[in-house]
Amino acid sequence: MGTSLRRFNEADPADAAAAVRPCLDVDRWVQAVVDGRPYRDVEAAVAVAQSAADPFTDDELTTALSHHPRIGERASGSSAEAGFSRAEQSGVSTDADVQSRLVDGNRAYEKRFGHVFLIRAAGRSSEEILAALEERLTNDPETEKAVMADQLRQIAVLRLQGVLT
Repeated sequence: MGTSLRRFNEADPADAAAAVRPCLDVDRWVQAVVDGRPYRDVEAAVAVAQSAADPFTDDELTTALSHHPRIGERASGSSAEAGFSRAEQSGVSTDADVQSRLVDGNRAYEKRFGHVFLIRAAGRSSEEILAALEERLTNDPETEKAVMADQLRQIAVLRLQGVLT
């Protein structure tokens, strides 16, 4: 068991919650991950995290989305969430054409769906993100909600793995 996982398992509930909340700021999810301790390994924690994140309520999605900047925009501040976001979006090109296409795509997406475009940016190129954005603009609202929830789960799990390893 890694040092970070050991510390998480041994932490008091408030400290454990504070450690994982930046991964996904959804009270029910945080509580489930904290209550599932102790974990034998990171995979066991991830299994609980994935289960607790499926499904999300509409209110939970709204809360979680409020912490995510637009794709292509650098998160500001010193919060753990901002740090995660900057690291996750580090591969997004700063090229003026890419940035312009992201701004236009974000604007169209927000007009269509009423919230920011959310995608697991980690490990994806700017072109992959733009292609996904264009494709998702063709989704109906229910399909897009399911895709967005899946992306949110992926982001939370990647962040949790980072916290616990």
